[in-house]
Amino acid sequence: MAEVVLESVSKRFGNDLALEDVSLTVPDGSFVVLLGPTGAGKTTTLRMVSGLDVPDSGTVAIGGRPMAGFAPAQRDVAMVFQQYSLYPHLSVRDNLAFPLKSPVLRTPKDEIARKVAEVAEMLQISHKLDNRATALSGGEMQRVSIGRALVRDPAVFLMDEPLSSLDAKLRSDLRIELKGIQANTGATMLYVTHDQIEAMTMATHVGVLDRGRLVQFGPPREVYEEPVSIYAAGRLGQPRINVLPAGLFGGAPDRAVYIGLRPEHIAQGDGTEAIVRRVERLGDQTRLHLNLRDHDVVTVTDAHTDLTSGDTVKIRPRNPLYFGADGARIV
Repeated sequence: MAEVVLESVSKRFGNDLALEDVSLTVPDGSFVVLLGPTGAGKTTTLRMVSGLDVPDSGTVAIGGRPMAGFAPAQRDVAMVFQQYSLYPHLSVRDNLAFPLKSPVLRTPKDEIARKVAEVAEMLQISHKLDNRATALSGGEMQRVSIGRALVRDPAVFLMDEPLSSLDAKLRSDLRIELKGIQANTGATMLYVTHDQIEAMTMATHVGVLDRGRLVQFGPPREVYEEPVSIYAAGRLGQPRINVLPAGLFGGAPDRAVYIGLRPEHIAQGDGTEAIVRRVERLGDQTRLHLNLRDHDVVTVTDAHTDLTSGDTVKIRPRNPLYFGADGARIV
């Protein structure tokens, strides 16, 4: 495996600025998730590392070696896309073996067979090796797509929203499997998603991108608890953080314009009165949708609460975050 370093990377497509002065280090053996909405620059960052696109300025290095002038096939990276990218006329076995048959790798036949069997067992698709790719379910096809990357044992895995086209249960199952594979193999992974649950559950580090700029990078818990801005705070957390006028509760520091409250950081029982608008029962917890002086607030409460729509509840901040007029955090 290898460390990946982007230094002051910028990229334009015509008049559109895709990346602006992005500096980022993906530590060797880490699982780094790039998080942000469509257009934030996540996929462009992957393409810079893979060599599918070339930076207008800045450098990309893999394993301490600058990649300028190296074609994608020379970079020892493997990419998994959102779509399955399988050869439909080939069996699962032949799809998995295909990358190893490259004239660049020149892998011996017995080594190909060993690696295919090993990866198929890891992904729990050994019983599907002789099936055509078209005979698989969506989850099985994505496993094969991931397996085509794993079988190569590259320096870096690049994954572009590989789970987004799957249903919720399959996404959950494959999240666990993928994290387990990364932990067991010590692979270096750079993973793109807009799903904050994937970021929180799989990442060792999260990079938050906003319109081509890297606004925060660190462990997911650090980004969650110590966001540098309202934007960064809003990328992680479900339900999303409540952003309210700083003066609603009193006690705000100078220059604070907004107060940010995670749903679990709202204490009940005393404080300012709010009206319950909706009660959302989720089994292990209940979400309360409140109206506080004409502002919408979401908090969590006991799963067996007796509160109903129209009730009044008193709330107060606990562990609040404060932000200035520009959205930057005030510590």
